Amino acid sequence: MKAVILAAGEGARLKPLTLYRPKCMIPLAGKPILEHLLVVLKENGIEEILIIIGYRKELIQNYFRDGKEFGVKIRYIEQKKLCGTANAVSLSEEYVSNDDFLMIYGDLLIDSSVVKIARQKYAEKGLITLTLTTVKEPNRYGIVKTEKDQVKKIVEKPKSNEFGNLANVGVYIFSKKIFKAIQKTVKSQRKEFEITDTLNLLLKKGIPLASVEIEPRNWLDVGRPWDLLEANRRILKQTHLENKGELEKGAYLKGSIGVGAGTKIRAGAYIEGPVWIGEGSDIGPNCYIRPFTSLGKGVRIGNACEIKNSLILNQTHIGHMSYIGDSIIGEMCNFGAGTITSNLRFDNRSIKVKVKGKIVDSGIRKLGVIIGDNVKTGIGVNFMPGIKVGGDTWIGPSTTIYEDLPSGIIVSHKQELQFKRKTKASK
Repeated sequence: MKAVILAAGEGARLKPLTLYRPKCMIPLAGKPILEHLLVVLKENGIEEILIIIGYRKELIQNYFRDGKEFGVKIRYIEQKKLCGTANAVSLSEEYVSNDDFLMIYGDLLIDSSVVKIARQKYAEKGLITLTLTTVKEPNRYGIVKTEKDQVKKIVEKPKSNEFGNLANVGVYIFSKKIFKAIQKTVKSQRKEFEITDTLNLLLKKGIPLASVEIEPRNWLDVGRPWDLLEANRRILKQTHLENKGELEKGAYLKGSIGVGAGTKIRAGAYIEGPVWIGEGSDIGPNCYIRPFTSLGKGVRIGNACEIKNSLILNQTHIGHMSYIGDSIIGEMCNFGAGTITSNLRFDNRSIKVKVKGKIVDSGIRKLGVIIGDNVKTGIGVNFMPGIKVGGDTWIGPSTTIYEDLPSGIIVSHKQELQFKRKTKASK
């Protein structure tokens, strides 16, 4: 069986992290999301893969090339105009020919069992198969009404809970019937050709669709910034990590720690796993790296820093005496000494984040900052929880950031000094 991966989207909800990369190329524990997905497909014996590309396509092609390095065969087709998932699937018709195929979204984190279960159901029923799971926020997903294991209706992002909480997770087994139905699919209210509309069209024609339910813990839609932290946690828990770096005397590693070749862990560093540190990084001295942290290649963590449950991408430098907690920091950033990311509201309520111009409750109490690539801070900069900073922005010293910042600006704090002469009493 062949696989088709949809990876053309920009990932607007993950900005500023997707300003210079597609969302499927955001690294977790040293590998892009898409690479983790390829591993799952290969574990299920699926080695012929078509990737539908679009936004920043060259980053995907240059990284994966023909797939030989990853033990698979990869081809690419560009979706030149991003006009919906049904349109993206239609581009694969010639590639899959008359074969049945697996279709999956490129920003998913799934367990290997998900693909196995979907294929088993398809082999049993011989019907187009949707994979489902229960979710806490039905209004964020396509909700599927079922009767036993047959699909009856798909409702996109319902405003009420009357349709239940079984969500379509974006893992399908399709037959060639899907292509004729796509040709008859009309644009949705979002002005896109939606694959869920195609499936509803099949249902209206009396063509049965099968469903199979998976455990929520085996699937994650990495659609919002804080989902990246959860995805990173899951990967670090499941990955066998090896230390290939250099440890100075006095450095202490506890638990599962992955350290890339050429990385130096200096004296006094205390690293508590699971933690991943990429190649050529420099950690310490006298710093504390706490669990569920992933550091990219060439990362520098200075003296007396603390890093907790965070993603720090390639070539970023964190100056001494800084604290980074529950945060995502892009590539090539340079933080001055004493940069502090706040990750807890004073009233202990859940953190709110602006996503696509709307304030969204993350539902979690501890969330730091989301910072794009090439951001610089001076000494003593503070960030309030849930703040987003666009790429290529500079923040001057002794500044506290209370709201999101766009890309490509310089922010400075003016200090007003007062001078007066000493009196005899004050001498």
